[in-house]
Amino acid sequence: MRIYLKVIPRASVNSLEKINEGEYKAKLTAPPVDGKANLALIKLLAEYFGVSKSAITIIGGKTARIKIVDVDL
Repeated sequence: MRIYLKVIPRASVNSLEKINEGEYKAKLTAPPVDGKANLALIKLLAEYFGVSKSAITIIGGKTARIKIVDVDL
């Protein structure tokens, strides 16, 4: 399943909000430094969808706020 995310780093809490079918907004406490926000995003998505962290792949936008992510369910 492919989803599109808008990521907001340095938020007060980690949360994931569904906007539309296949579109989400992720708030992360991690800063966007050295890939920490991407790791936090992978962990958050794995918990939300109930899959392992290895089932989450960031396809596009590794250094951008808008990301394309594949989730293997």
